[in-house]
Amino acid sequence: RSHHPHWLGGCCNDAARKNTEHPSGTTFMTPQNMSILNLVLQASWVVQLVMLLLLSVSIASWAAIFRKLFALKRVKSLNEDFEREFWSGTSLNDLFATAAQNAKNAGPMERIFASGMREYQKLRERRISDPGTLLDGARRAMRASFQREMDVVESNLSFLGSVASVSPYVGLFGTVWGIMHAFTGFAGMEQVTLANVAPGIAEALVATAIGLFAAIPAVVAYNRFARDIDRVAIHQETFIEEFSNILQRNLGAHPGSPSGH
Repeated sequence: RSHHPHWLGGCCNDAARKNTEHPSGTTFMTPQNMSILNLVLQASWVVQLVMLLLLSVSIASWAAIFRKLFALKRVKSLNEDFEREFWSGTSLNDLFATAAQNAKNAGPMERIFASGMREYQKLRERRISDPGTLLDGARRAMRASFQREMDVVESNLSFLGSVASVSPYVGLFGTVWGIMHAFTGFAGMEQVTLANVAPGIAEALVATAIGLFAAIPAVVAYNRFARDIDRVAIHQETFIEEFSNILQRNLGAHPGSPSGH
């Protein structure tokens, strides 16, 4: 009777259940339920916290990417519109009056131009007639405005750089912690098979995958935005030099207020 098949089956089922138990007391995941969601839910709380942090950073970086994308597109459009108007033959005084009225919606290049003209007119009001002094004052004002505009254009770029460089290491920390936690649980087992090890390792590796998911778009966006911002900076610096040359020619030809170019 001790070898009755029903009794033998019961023993085998108990053994099978024991072989599918995690060292920490939870049930091992089978290939059928080893989905990403189950791996996340079965991970330790430290690994889950790392995953939540990385997902939050990823969402924030995507929001920063879209904001920067639309902001750079607007800057390029406004600069092109003003430059087209600048070279259309409109007088400098008329351009300055328009820039003063449209200060809130003006682009960076238009604000740089307005800063130079404003400083020039202030120096003229003080009865300064030396062309070198007038030109240096206008150029210094445009340079200061240029730096302010570039600070605005470069906003959030450092955040993307930090996400790109730090996220993989945060994910790696979660992976190392998860693997360490998994192997600590195997210490009390007499026999460890790949079926026992795989779920714990897979849970830990999800953290690295999420870290890469957060870092890769940030790296691509950072490189593209850095290149676009460099082009905007070069474009605006070129405009400063061209406008300075126009002021210098007008000061040499007409000591009074510059009216044309």
